[in-house]
Amino acid sequence: MKVLVIGGAGYIGSHVVKALRRSGHAITVFDNLSSGLRENLQPDTAFVHGDILIPAQIEAALQGQEAVIHLAAFKAAGESMESPEKYAINNLNGTVNILNAMTAAGVKALVFSSSAAVYGEPEYLPIDENHPTRPENFYGFTKLEIERLLAWYDQLRGVRFAALRYFNAAGYDPEGEVCGLEQSPANLLPVIMEVAAGLRQELKIFGTDYETPDGTGVRDYIHVTDLADAHLRALEYITSKNASLTVNLGSEAGLSVQEMVSAAREITGQAIPVQEVPRRPGDPARLVASAALARDLLQWSPSFSDGPTLVRTSWEAYRKQHPPGSNSRADR
Repeated sequence: MKVLVIGGAGYIGSHVVKALRRSGHAITVFDNLSSGLRENLQPDTAFVHGDILIPAQIEAALQGQEAVIHLAAFKAAGESMESPEKYAINNLNGTVNILNAMTAAGVKALVFSSSAAVYGEPEYLPIDENHPTRPENFYGFTKLEIERLLAWYDQLRGVRFAALRYFNAAGYDPEGEVCGLEQSPANLLPVIMEVAAGLRQELKIFGTDYETPDGTGVRDYIHVTDLADAHLRALEYITSKNASLTVNLGSEAGLSVQEMVSAAREITGQAIPVQEVPRRPGDPARLVASAALARDLLQWSPSFSDGPTLVRTSWEAYRKQHPPGSNSRADR
């Protein structure tokens, strides 16, 4: 199948591209490189430098394509509360441009990178797809609105979609082929890796008095390679069944901040200094997914999402980019 991967040079997108290529699909990556990296792609990958805010560029890239994977949304929850205009224009307007270009080109299959942020504060655990959707940040709001747009384009234009609600993406390609690092990461594991590699002085732990076994927050981490596999399965589902779906993607097993730090200290051999600071407003004690629907519909289950594999694959990527003796404080 000919697939246009929008945002395919990014962290998750590049892993998705690898999975699709390995399965024999013909891939074209469409990316403005605002956060993606060409080094994440094999040299022979067809690439279009374009922007989803320029409809003519999407329309041109869609010629001859059979499906789209959309991973081009901005994703920093905190920034979305400070710059909602930026998120409205890119995430909402950009997605409308994609859908309209797909309709014009007769492309009827879309896999969308959604988020567990659509749920907001958990009312029960594990969170399943029937959980109320009450986003607590503007980023989550844009993801939920995009899902609603997709449902209307399904009904009115026959665009079949898979909305994949990620929990916490982490890790790197276990085979080491995709190792371009995220730019200005804000998530826990890459921040831990930056401390271990000497790129940051310390890790801030926001809250150590939660009602969890060690007092730190618990989150559901899903390895990016497992996410990539789910995209492949979702694409095959919507094209073979001619039906849309919305599913959670998580490991169903929570890991605490302290567990991640302890695993990183053991695997990296670095001290990883931490500073304990007060909780952030709105941070729940625990967030854990139910992925039963993905297991049922996609026959998908995570293979790389245990703590040691998440940490080990991340550390290998960071050490490749920041080898001993380069700019690592710990190696001096």
